[in-house]
Amino acid sequence: MTSHKTVIALGFFDGLHIGHAELLKRVFEVGWQNGATPTMMTFDTHPDELVGRTAVPLLTSPDERAAIAGEYFGIENIIALHFDEDIRRMPWQDFLEWLHEDFGAIGFVVGHDFRFGANAEGSADKLCQWVDQIRGTRDPRVSGYIVPAVTVDGEIVSSTLIRKFLTEGDIERANRLLGRRHRVTDIVRSGYRLGRTIGAPTINMRFPKGVIVPKRGVYATRLRIEDDPALYRAVTNIGVRPTVSEREEVTIESYVLDFDRQVYGKRGRVEFERFIRPEQNFKNLDELKLQIERDIQTVRAM
Repeated sequence: MTSHKTVIALGFFDGLHIGHAELLKRVFEVGWQNGATPTMMTFDTHPDELVGRTAVPLLTSPDERAAIAGEYFGIENIIALHFDEDIRRMPWQDFLEWLHEDFGAIGFVVGHDFRFGANAEGSADKLCQWVDQIRGTRDPRVSGYIVPAVTVDGEIVSSTLIRKFLTEGDIERANRLLGRRHRVTDIVRSGYRLGRTIGAPTINMRFPKGVIVPKRGVYATRLRIEDDPALYRAVTNIGVRPTVSEREEVTIESYVLDFDRQVYGKRGRVEFERFIRPEQNFKNLDELKLQIERDIQTVRAM
């Protein structure tokens, strides 16, 4: 057994919404009280993809999840597991033993509906029963905590509900459940450079593989560039740019206000604030440029 002590929040933590926040706050407190490292356990792919053979669009990539955990909750120790057949078939007791022995887990924090182990036979209540048994027989340091559901407007906050809001373009309700702006991070790429013709440089990005694409259309956003502390206002289009391209790849194209820098190759982060209008196909570039100017004025007036 490792001598390094950890307190682990168990879950998938897609999006790290306000429900997840309660788990991470608790794991940080318990870790500090016990001289153990607060830790978040997550997976690189959604378990439902292996269990149900159905792709689940993610709110956050694994890298984004880790970044948010550190930035908002001070959790820098991340156990990112690959959810494979071995983990899927592992009895729930063996899974806890593995975390206890190999990762030094002396504390576990889970949500009320957490399921784990082969056939999802493990539950929050069973985890606490296992903790009681371990404490009484061989390790009095071990503890377990169940965090109750967090509700907003009578609905339990969940990643599934947030995905629904994003696909509907209801970014403000999604952000309320996230406790922050929904965001996407990627390398800035070269685009069509139409923005420079109207005095608003374009920042072009793509969605990381497996990450959810919100409703196509135009959004009021905020933009960050690595190594730059500023937060820029922008008009961001999510779509295939039908007026200027025949490609079907959905991209993130942001027209940045009060910004004039070449940042190709740097990491950019778009934070979504409000849905402005659906994606449109214009007759020509002049109509497109005119509408972009209107969108920019809309964002400036917000």
